[in-house]
Amino acid sequence: MVLLGTQINLKMRKYVIINASEVSSVDFSKVMETSVDTLRYSLDNSKTFVKFEGDTPSFLNGKTQYSHSEILAVLAGEDWYEELE
Repeated sequence: MVLLGTQINLKMRKYVIINASEVSSVDFSKVMETSVDTLRYSLDNSKTFVKFEGDTPSFLNGKTQYSHSEILAVLAGEDWYEELE
């Protein structure tokens, strides 16, 4: 039953990719990450993303929002993931 609740939350969760230079504008009380230290960056450190549920935080207005499955596809791309040999 816990899994079902997790699946429902993932459907409601939204993800937004931002430029690393925008991190200072993130209000961590409005997103699920707790600080700069909990962000995951792209391989070149130029981008990161935040996730939230509910209303879109004002600092993310106008930015592309991704569903859970969409962000997983992005994060599997060459900008975010490198296969180790």
